[in-house]
Amino acid sequence: MSTTGTTADGVLSTRFGSIRGVLFDIDDTLVDLEYAMTTALREVSEHLLPGLDQTGWEHFGRIFTHETTHYYDRYLAGELTFNDQRLLRGRAALGHFGVDLADGEEAHGWLSAYGRLQPTYVRAFEDVLPLLDLLDAAGIPYGAVSNNVHDYQRAKLDGAGLERVRRLVGTDTVGVAKPEPAIYLEGVRLLGTAPEETLYVGDNRMLDADGSTAAGLIGVWLNRVGEPAPDFTGHKVTSLSQLLG
Repeated sequence: MSTTGTTADGVLSTRFGSIRGVLFDIDDTLVDLEYAMTTALREVSEHLLPGLDQTGWEHFGRIFTHETTHYYDRYLAGELTFNDQRLLRGRAALGHFGVDLADGEEAHGWLSAYGRLQPTYVRAFEDVLPLLDLLDAAGIPYGAVSNNVHDYQRAKLDGAGLERVRRLVGTDTVGVAKPEPAIYLEGVRLLGTAPEETLYVGDNRMLDADGSTAAGLIGVWLNRVGEPAPDFTGHKVTSLSQLLG
């Protein structure tokens, strides 16, 4: 990874223009949450789905991570607790394979086991630390803005070895979630930069790239999986290594 140019006063010249700060999404941008979720899900559910083959487990994981996100949206809207949405997603995934996760001790045990195991599998992507090293060397401040509460995400970052991402905005910080402009602008305020000189990068095209751009930042979609998007005309990279060079 190489930068396209650096000046002495903390301005970095990039393919997206001159920047003075960088904000990141966290889940599936800085840390591989999907890996952590699917690995923990299989570990806590194998006794309920004996004999399920690899294709089945991949489908199980997709239901939980991608096909039931409307429950997470309801959590963000204040309609469900965090554990409620997690349990509903688990029930939907198990129910697809004919397993009813009953209320009471069974559901509590499954939820507790998943909540205990999932953080142990959270890890930073390989392209994260090299980028942070370059930003530190260039004197460019950075932080994270997430659609989850501050303390939960703080523990996640620290557990993934990303303690140096000190500036963090959660949904409880300003009382709104992405794509509301206020949540991105709070991140900008913490950096001490201007929106038009602040890069925002995340894996969700609408919440991260489009939302931050609408708030006046330089939004970049991190499309790690190569999702087709023929109508997307904004900034896009497939790796964090492409941000600065």
